Amino acid sequence: MRSILITGCSSGIGYDAAHALRARGWRVFATCRQQGDCDRLISEGLESFPLDHSCETSIETAVAETLSRTDGKLDALFNNGAFACPGAVEDLPRGALREIFETNFFGYHDLTRRLIPTFRAQGAGRIVNCSSVLGLVGAKWRGAYVSTKFALEGLSDVLRLEMQGTGIEVILIEPGPIGTRIRENAIPHFEKWIDWENSARRDEYATLLDRLYKPDARKDRWELPAAAVTAKLIHALESPRPRARYYVTTPTHIAGLLRRILPTRLLDRVVARG
Repeated sequence: MRSILITGCSSGIGYDAAHALRARGWRVFATCRQQGDCDRLISEGLESFPLDHSCETSIETAVAETLSRTDGKLDALFNNGAFACPGAVEDLPRGALREIFETNFFGYHDLTRRLIPTFRAQGAGRIVNCSSVLGLVGAKWRGAYVSTKFALEGLSDVLRLEMQGTGIEVILIEPGPIGTRIRENAIPHFEKWIDWENSARRDEYATLLDRLYKPDARKDRWELPAAAVTAKLIHALESPRPRARYYVTTPTHIAGLLRRILPTRLLDRVVARG
């Protein structure tokens, strides 16, 4: 039975992937930050235990737990858990960037490093990192999240080059708008770090506030369900020759194309218009 460790499984992409892969015969270790979410997944028939990307001890414990259940073997890792901290870049304090990088970037790297020796010993393994369309092009109000995904793209590209010849595949999945709770989950981080009422851009925050606090304003015409990401994940895990990148949703395909063919200033104009 093939086995995979997935992070961020309490809802959305990770939740859908965990259930779908289990149905396909994979042994899935579906991790979450909170024990309560793990208990819920266990009640649904999944193997689950805590893993918090922002905590080195949590990562170390989760890796040990995973390998103890598999006699030291693992076929794949899907780094998925992440959060957003919306706000203008000039309003982002240092602490906000430090906090989001701990989860969205440093945690991915730490977990990956701890599992590479297992993959090396086997002569095979799949490392799949969930990036974003915002790892291809930036967007206003999303500077914190964009910066973590740009960093993840670069680190994954270099790791893929360095893993050539080891049997370890490094793969990026780049979703656009997906029906998850990422905007709702961003509210506490926004409220913690962004002093928008005293910002030079105070009047410009109206649209962002609508998207955060009004459910109807969060809807995106290009949005797809989490299952669209799972479909690409399955190909990344099971194909004999997986792609280096998998685009999910129309906006990601458009962004990837425009980034290749447009000069930066023209791309800025297109992105600014949304």
